[in-house]
Amino acid sequence: MSSNILHKSGLTLSDVASGLEPVNTAVRLVDGATAEGKNPFLVALGKRVGALRARRGLTRKAVAIAADVSERHLANLEYGLGNASILVLLQVAGALQCSLAEIIGDRTTTSPEWLMIRELLEQRDDASLRRVRISIGEMLGTGGGNTLRSPRIALVGLRGAGKSSLGQLLAEDLGFPFVELSREIEKFAGCSVSEIQALYGMNAYRRYERRALEEAIQIYPEAVIATPGGLVSDPATFNLLLSHCTTVWLQASPEDHMQRVMEQGDLRPMANSKEAMEDLKDILAGRAPFYSKAEFALNTSAQPLLPTSVALRELVRHAIQLPVQKIDKHA
Repeated sequence: MSSNILHKSGLTLSDVASGLEPVNTAVRLVDGATAEGKNPFLVALGKRVGALRARRGLTRKAVAIAADVSERHLANLEYGLGNASILVLLQVAGALQCSLAEIIGDRTTTSPEWLMIRELLEQRDDASLRRVRISIGEMLGTGGGNTLRSPRIALVGLRGAGKSSLGQLLAEDLGFPFVELSREIEKFAGCSVSEIQALYGMNAYRRYERRALEEAIQIYPEAVIATPGGLVSDPATFNLLLSHCTTVWLQASPEDHMQRVMEQGDLRPMANSKEAMEDLKDILAGRAPFYSKAEFALNTSAQPLLPTSVALRELVRHAIQLPVQKIDKHA
């Protein structure tokens, strides 16, 4: 295959693909078409790049700029059209804040211990892997399971799920402080979230996010914390949250997410509503497996604000063993 993404001094993937495990040739493209005429390894690699980008909530243009490659080349990579050089992939990995091995899909072959651990974990179901993760966290002192159900309540979910509005109502009901983690991040940085990302980049933002969460955990033994939607993109920060908070995933339909964001004053989705909706669905699909690690979930699209607030209140009070006084959901 001729290369659509070239680096004059780079080694191409075709040079190294023979050393990796074979890829299922039945891989399908995003649009459902089969990968006929395309290298299945490159198709699978492109899907991983697209999934990583969606998980982090980044546009293709933003990644292209950060990686110093053209948007067209990045699109070719995601569609499995380009036999990218290793150096180009290194740049893309840097822009996506992940290892080159994660993009290639073979990060657990770096030592005999990794290989033996992988062998032990292969074919295990998600529940078993969760128990292993919690045990490892407890053993290493990096946070295990939230076995005692902390009265520190963390709400997770995509922007527009209702974390701020429902979080404030829940905090008022419980008599707990309400912590908007995005505001705490801005206090650390001395500027807005958008300015942090524009001036210092996403890596710096993630560091501020981690510091803000660490401080919130240290200061507030009881609190309701509304977390940024992308917090789950950093495994270390998300592990910290899971091990020190009782977590609730506030779910909503993509349409409700979009409508609520616009009601908050952000009219950017109106510029190209169809494209914006597809991007939102991709982000939600990329993050949903991480959001689902929360201990509880509540659908905020199922009913209006007040009954949803009552449902959240009852869920949380049961979880942390506080008395539940029935109130009229329609009052």
